[in-house]
Amino acid sequence: MITMTKGGARNRSGPSVDPSSGRSDRRGVKVTALPAEGYRGEVPEFPLTKVSVYYEYFEDKKKVRELDEGATEARWERELELWEWAWSTPQACAWANERWRWHSVAMWVRTSALCESADATAADKNSLHRFADQIGMTPAGLRENGWGIAVDELAEKRGSAPDPKADARVAARAMKARMSAVTSDGTGA
Repeated sequence: MITMTKGGARNRSGPSVDPSSGRSDRRGVKVTALPAEGYRGEVPEFPLTKVSVYYEYFEDKKKVRELDEGATEARWERELELWEWAWSTPQACAWANERWRWHSVAMWVRTSALCESADATAADKNSLHRFADQIGMTPAGLRENGWGIAVDELAEKRGSAPDPKADARVAARAMKARMSAVTSDGTGA
């Protein structure tokens, strides 16, 4: 007799992990904060070879496939553009340390370029979503990888014009906090 397993941990089964919970602390679950401004390092070379794009048509009731050099070159250029863009995202900060993941990133790029064309099938679009999850390009993928995009809370203040009244209020509060009342006998009030 073979005993079948029941249930088990599967991708996205059950409630998502709450990194701020006590249970997550006990299990050592941590979220790696990725900088919101993205990756600023060197972009690696695109690891895949150029894919050929074919034009298909019927001639005398026979299907004919011909290499479409213009479409092949256009697809290659688009893949290189997407690769450059992908390496500017916050997720690329994590990929830079995980060379084994670069092929999945490249496959996401290739599938993205394919899905932008009229040649894409439903299976291609499904693959695109799966690759996006694997490399952390979706909210679910970020959670599965244990990543979060850090919010730069000071960015808005850095970009706004200084408010002299607010600055004066902050300075007055700081001075008041440093001052303490002293009684005539030298003790604090």
